[in-house]
Amino acid sequence: MKIVLSPNPFRDKGLKAAQSAARILNNAGVETRICLPFSPEGNDLKLPKQVVLSDMQEELPTADILVCFGGDGTILHAAKDANEYGIPILGVNLGSVGFMAEVEQSELSLLSKLAVGKYAVESRMMIQVEVRREGRIIYSDLALNDAVITKGAVARVVDMEVRSDKVPITSFSGDGVIVSTPTGSTAYSMSAGGPIVEPTAENIIVTPICPHVVNARSVVLDHRRNVTIRMRATSRKTAYLSVDGGKAFKLSGGDIMHVRQATAKTHLIRLTSRSFFDIMTQKLGRM
Repeated sequence: MKIVLSPNPFRDKGLKAAQSAARILNNAGVETRICLPFSPEGNDLKLPKQVVLSDMQEELPTADILVCFGGDGTILHAAKDANEYGIPILGVNLGSVGFMAEVEQSELSLLSKLAVGKYAVESRMMIQVEVRREGRIIYSDLALNDAVITKGAVARVVDMEVRSDKVPITSFSGDGVIVSTPTGSTAYSMSAGGPIVEPTAENIIVTPICPHVVNARSVVLDHRRNVTIRMRATSRKTAYLSVDGGKAFKLSGGDIMHVRQATAKTHLIRLTSRSFFDIMTQKLGRM
């Protein structure tokens, strides 16, 4: 068995958690490689000289498991790489909340279970996001959490029309809109007033951000729906699309965002018996 350990060096200072995990796994007879989730070039990072770093793209094709050290953002970043090779992900939480991470830093000893196959794999729905401009696809990406359209810094509001399988759902002016998966329901969508959906469910959740109409509410759709969000062509205001918290993509009036369930899924490893609702209580307090 080979396990790739991917620490976010801004969260895992000195890569201490990754080194501890490597020792635990090596003692259990597991081959490990430490790969950073991004290139350290241009970043003011002080990495320990004794740690041998490998290249993620070279190691993933022959890996069995990817272990991420950081917050949910680290797991979201890793999901695209892991999905390309069908590799399950285990998250070690070094952030503040970490809904997707399975274990805390104090629970690293649990990693020894990986060596003897004492773990379960949970599938999570993803969404395919495309932007069309005058009939051409100008942007495409996968999301495990969400696709978010937000107003620019200058624009006061953006004008949008939301449809499900070409049937109008709502039209409104506001700060933006979130289209999320059940996994992403506990992220920005929840903060904007959206529902909490069990992460193993398969739904598409549409949540307006500060809409300027009373009847614009969050809607939970069947996973087979095709959702379109049109920026009104008469609008000269600027808006931006961000997928899973990634780099913002500039949108123009008349652009249409298409969202549907992706064929790909993210596979997360479960090592504990904690339920989703146990985690919710732990992270957010009693609901």
